[in-house]
Amino acid sequence: MDLDVAQVRAFVRAAEELHFGRAAGTLSISQQALSKRIARLETLLGTELFQRSGTGVHLTDAGQRFLPPARHTVAAADAAVAAAVGEDRALRVDVWGHLYEPMRTLAQVAGRAGELVLGHGRDLPSVTDALMHGDIDAAFGRVHPPLHAGLAHRLVRLEPVDAVLSADHPLAAEPGLRPDQLRGSVLWSPGALDRLDFLHQFAERFDIRNSAAGVNLGLAHFLTEVADDPTRFSLLPADVPLPEVPGLRSVPLVDPTPLYAWSLLWRTGNGHPGLHSLTAACATEAGHSRWLEYNPAHDWLPEPPTDHAQDRGKRH
Repeated sequence: MDLDVAQVRAFVRAAEELHFGRAAGTLSISQQALSKRIARLETLLGTELFQRSGTGVHLTDAGQRFLPPARHTVAAADAAVAAAVGEDRALRVDVWGHLYEPMRTLAQVAGRAGELVLGHGRDLPSVTDALMHGDIDAAFGRVHPPLHAGLAHRLVRLEPVDAVLSADHPLAAEPGLRPDQLRGSVLWSPGALDRLDFLHQFAERFDIRNSAAGVNLGLAHFLTEVADDPTRFSLLPADVPLPEVPGLRSVPLVDPTPLYAWSLLWRTGNGHPGLHSLTAACATEAGHSRWLEYNPAHDWLPEPPTDHAQDRGKRH
């Protein structure tokens, strides 16, 4: 039995989307063309792969069994084409969470990961769309649910978070702050708090009831707004280089230390060889720089760490 890769690819996209219209859009074909490809594949296999009903589209038992090897088939076909034509294009990587300067981390591994081309994504939804449409190969930033079913991710770095506040803030001279000491202050955010997952979960967890939003015009402008008001504070990963803003203080958070989780994100089935190089380079640097240390007795994560994070308890 010879499989048609175009039909298998149509099946994989439809299985990931569970919506024929969206799946067709990611392949730049009509929904009718996608449906025909899947119907021909089902005829060839002699079994239904999808159950169609008024409540939507669902994989049958046969479809669930077929999906993992189908993904491998598509990835192998893409790799074979690239090998035959000598494709050596750079890995297209995008980032989001620009205020926290995600390129700091990628810059430390870029030399070992091959040629990278940076994209222009602004937030996780836009980067997700770019991945699903094949406009980019990978992305880097903070991953949080809900995450598209057709995407895979790997935790790369857990970065301690500091409080940044005005030099006139009553707590500015402290050598370290517990998050609950900030309950009487105003959490200043670079946009609506309910759209900023990390800051929103921090406020919920530590009962920060006062918050206000500025406009994200860059890190220097944002921190100037913090420095200008002695009631405000915000959060930044500890290694973010601070611009020269008069009257600003950065204070470590302790007991617990919030950790900002950075992850690589890619579309399942993408066979670009640079993906392996990039993930391997990140894993090597994580081991050298102790990026994945996590101690639940002293650290706080908005979500449980993945199995890539190890409870080593060395930082405290």
